[in-house]
Amino acid sequence: MDTDPPAAQAEPSFRAVEHELLGGERRYTRAQVAALADVDTDLASTLWRALGFADVSEDEVAFTDRDVEALRTVRSLVDSGVLDEEAQLSVTRAMGQSLSRLAEWQVATITEALTGTDLPTGPPLQAQDAAAVARELVPVMEGLIGYVWRRHLAATASRVLGGERTDVVAHSMAVGFADLVGFTALTRNVSEDELAVLVDGGRVVKTVGDEVMFTAEEPAVGAEIAVTLAERIGGDEALPELRVGVACGTVLSRLGDVYGEPVNIASRLTSAARPGSVLVDRELAGVLEGDDRWRLRRVPPRPVRGYTLLHAFRLRRADDLDGAAEH
Repeated sequence: MDTDPPAAQAEPSFRAVEHELLGGERRYTRAQVAALADVDTDLASTLWRALGFADVSEDEVAFTDRDVEALRTVRSLVDSGVLDEEAQLSVTRAMGQSLSRLAEWQVATITEALTGTDLPTGPPLQAQDAAAVARELVPVMEGLIGYVWRRHLAATASRVLGGERTDVVAHSMAVGFADLVGFTALTRNVSEDELAVLVDGGRVVKTVGDEVMFTAEEPAVGAEIAVTLAERIGGDEALPELRVGVACGTVLSRLGDVYGEPVNIASRLTSAARPGSVLVDRELAGVLEGDDRWRLRRVPPRPVRGYTLLHAFRLRRADDLDGAAEH
C-alpha cells in the first residue's frame, strides 16, 4: 500500500517536467552562472529578482546552461548599445511580470484539462506522462507566444514608426477601458456575442490583461456602456467591482484597433478610478453637460504617467441615490 504523502508522490513528476522546461539539469551556483556569463554577481542577482524569481542562496545549485545563455544575451544588449542599464532593468521587470501571469494561467488551465481537477487538489501525473506532456506542449506554446509577441510588436511599431499611411482612418468617438481583476476569466466563459451585449451600441476592440477596451461612435453611448458595465458587474457578488475610464476625441483606426490621445487618457482614467466608479475626461463631460440623464462630479486633478495633471469627472446616473448622497 502506498503511504507516501501527495507531495512525495508528485516529486518525480515535478522533476521530470522541470528538466524539460529548463532544458537540462541544474548545474551552477549563483556565482558560477555569473562568472560563465561574464556578468557581475550583483547585477546577475538584480536581474534575477527583476524577473520575479526568489533569491537563491550562494551555495545552492539552481541554474542551468540556459540561464547562462540568457544572462549573456541580456548583457549583450547593453554592451551593443541597444539598451542602457536602466532600460535593461525595466525590460527585464516587464517581461517577468507579464510572463509570470501567463505561466500561472497556462499551468492551471493545462493541468485542469489533463486531470479534470484544479492543480492543488488534482492527482499528480506520473513522471513519464508529465515529461511527455511538457515535451509536446512547451514548443507549441513557445511558438505561439513568439507569434503573439511579434504581432503586438508589429502593431506598436506601425503605430509609432509608420508615419503617413493610407490604411489609417481618423474618427471622432468615445474610447473606454473596463478594468476588473479576473475580467479575463469572465470573458473566457462567454461568447463574443454575449460580450458584445455588455457593450450594446459600441464595439469591443480587444482585451488587454484584465481590461476590456471598447469604443462607441456617439459619446453618450460610450457613457451608457461604461455605467451599464459598472452596474452589471457591480451587481454580481462573485466579482469585484469594476473600474471604468472613458475619453472622447479623434482617434486613428487601423486593422480594427484604435490609437491616439483619447486611448491614452481613457487608460489613465481607468487606473485612477476607484472600484465601482466611472471616470470621464473633460471632453466627454462637456458633451454630457446639460443631459439630465447624468450626474457629473469633478474630481481633483492628479498627475499620472504622461500627463502633468489629468482632469476627470465622476459619472453617475442622475437617479443614482448613492451618488446624490455624496454631493
